[in-house]
Amino acid sequence: MFTLDKVRSEIAPTGPIRAAVNMSNAALVRWDENAGALVGPSAEIADRIAHELNRELSLIRYGSAADILSAADGGEWDIAFIASDPSRTDRFSFSPPYISVEATYLVPVTSPYRTAGELDSNGIRIASARSAAYTKQLERTLKRATVLHVDSPATALDFLADRECDAAAGLTEFLLNASQRMEGFRVVDGLFSRIPQTIAVHKRATNASLFFADFVRRLGGADVGRGRRR
Repeated sequence: MFTLDKVRSEIAPTGPIRAAVNMSNAALVRWDENAGALVGPSAEIADRIAHELNRELSLIRYGSAADILSAADGGEWDIAFIASDPSRTDRFSFSPPYISVEATYLVPVTSPYRTAGELDSNGIRIASARSAAYTKQLERTLKRATVLHVDSPATALDFLADRECDAAAGLTEFLLNASQRMEGFRVVDGLFSRIPQTIAVHKRATNASLFFADFVRRLGGADVGRGRRR
């Protein structure tokens, strides 16, 4: 059984909790110009964690989940808000999901495909960020369409705009925002994946792992999403 002192010694040994957040996922965290702060579920939950552990909080912003994972060995963060990844359980412990985000496709307005399911067709090329959790889901579920691995969600949009693919995969909110900026494109109906989002700690942080499993269970159906942190 964990104690809060042991948890603090594992994830906040020098004082503040350094929490890594993925700025490419606006459904979870984004910068609010009016508030001058980060807002969203990840930011609010990080605040709750810091309050419960009686520690200051420092949110460390990264451009992608891949950047967060790359920074792990350098000791840049203590906890991370990322999707669970079974292939990395040798290095990290993942909490139960605190929320799930949805992924779908952006297509030209002239595309004959109206729903996410219809795009799994012979000859269809779908651009998707190679490091994204939803790309792994695509690889497991697509039977006919081909996944084109690109560097980032933004690159997938570039491929689509340049007609190098038939659809771009991405998080629903990201693609909805893109469709408002990119004339001639629309988001299809439906989705191809729901990606559980978790709190990750280094494998050695055994007490923290137990704490976050308990924390997320207690969080339950709490209303999150309006918290903020500089």
